[in-house]
Amino acid sequence: MKNTFAAKPWNIWEVLQLLFWSLIVFLTWQFMHNADHFLEMTPEALGKYFDLRYVLILHITAGGGALIMGPFQFWDRLRNNNWRLHRIIGILYLLAIAASGLCALILAFTTAHAINWPYAFSLQVWVSVWLTATTIAYRAAIQRKFKLHKEWMTRSYIVTLAFVVSGSLLKLPVVQRLGDFADISPTFFWLGWAVPLYIYEMILASRRKA
Repeated sequence: MKNTFAAKPWNIWEVLQLLFWSLIVFLTWQFMHNADHFLEMTPEALGKYFDLRYVLILHITAGGGALIMGPFQFWDRLRNNNWRLHRIIGILYLLAIAASGLCALILAFTTAHAINWPYAFSLQVWVSVWLTATTIAYRAAIQRKFKLHKEWMTRSYIVTLAFVVSGSLLKLPVVQRLGDFADISPTFFWLGWAVPLYIYEMILASRRKA
């Protein structure tokens, strides 16, 4: 079994993958940069999050780590030629989601209610799906059901990526004109993960029929 990267030319699919994941890394950096003001750790900067400021910071930091590590899990060249590194990154990804997800769960049942009930409920469902999908992916890997593991890892990362998708959509002027943040954010929270998951399930279903 190879433990180092094979020195073979990159094909067009690998190049497209690299460009796509590079875009994801850039969007993640931009998403994290927009949360820099929370690091001031003042009541003015944190607002309703001040009493749970360390929970919020851990949620953002660990979530950002999961966003960055996710693409490496789907990199075929890494997985095929250095499975030990693939496993290490996978464990770190799991730990990052466990930390960020548990913090998100706390926030969803506390500070989120300061916005409104639909906002809090959408976050509660979102984080529950996130933690559940990641747990199933981990169990499938332990049971050496690698095809199932890959499918659930994909679901897990789709839900992880939804933080960036929803956050980016809510910053668009055309979206902001639809109404106040409290009114429109729950819709875009659902949109960020439920629609991509539905599309992924349709893709899986079409492959099984084939």
